[in-house]
Amino acid sequence: MTKQQWSEDLIKKLDPQNVKIDELLSLHTMTRMGGVADLFVTPETEDQAAFVVQYAYKNKIPILLIGNGSNMVVRDGGVRGIVLRLEKLNKITINGNRVIAECGADIIDVSKAVAKESLTGLEFACGIPGSIGGAMAMNAGAYGGEIQDVIYQSTVLTPSGETLILSKEDLELGYRKSIVTKKGYYVLSSEFELQKGIQEEIDAKIADLTFQRESKQPLEYPSAGSVFKRPPGNFAGKLIQDSGLQGKGFGGAEVSMKHAGFIVNKNNATATDYINTIEMVKKVVKENFGVELELEVKIVGEN
Repeated sequence: MTKQQWSEDLIKKLDPQNVKIDELLSLHTMTRMGGVADLFVTPETEDQAAFVVQYAYKNKIPILLIGNGSNMVVRDGGVRGIVLRLEKLNKITINGNRVIAECGADIIDVSKAVAKESLTGLEFACGIPGSIGGAMAMNAGAYGGEIQDVIYQSTVLTPSGETLILSKEDLELGYRKSIVTKKGYYVLSSEFELQKGIQEEIDAKIADLTFQRESKQPLEYPSAGSVFKRPPGNFAGKLIQDSGLQGKGFGGAEVSMKHAGFIVNKNNATATDYINTIEMVKKVVKENFGVELELEVKIVGEN
């Protein structure tokens, strides 16, 4: 089967403008880099998403899910098969102290929406650049909070397209991992259980965390976000900074001068530049401190 045939099959159920052949992924990633996807599909409903996953499974077509393109580096050769982006599944529903957010909703938007209802628990997420689906899959966290602190349950698709509802226990959440990443599930929506709080305190906390993020992170340049996981008893950014690597890199990619835990696309970097910079950082930190830095970002696609 050709990608043209895949496209013709999928538009029987999806709007043709939501199925694109040879779409440039640099248009859809936070790093602003990456080659083309054979087929780039953006369903508008959970049923359509399930149809795409079932179709790919039945026809043995590789499928890659991207949220809002953060926390990911797509290689310059692009991605074979289907790239599935669920940004159009972005509804947020608040009912009492529970909120259900579809996978494509930005977690920052969810954090702000619940804050307006005087619900506390998601303030930590007010600066996380990612979708609910990606945040759930990775058990995203910042400033002392994590998804596992507030999650109630998630609705997911299995690789064969079967729908499951997973409780907090079923999700097996750990540091930047979950059953979702372990089994290759696709998050459709997540339900969070929050607490009533004091509006002024919630607003003050969000303002403080937003200020911290804007003053300490290199938001002026494209990047994949925090590149490395926190090593036990240390901070990746500190090890990189102490290795004198800020401002160093390859091509248009370099270790941020503002926060050493970030690698930025400073001047039309290719994915190869970015990945070479990652490898250089890992090598130097290992030589200097004997610490093997582990990636938090996902590297996908072909060279």
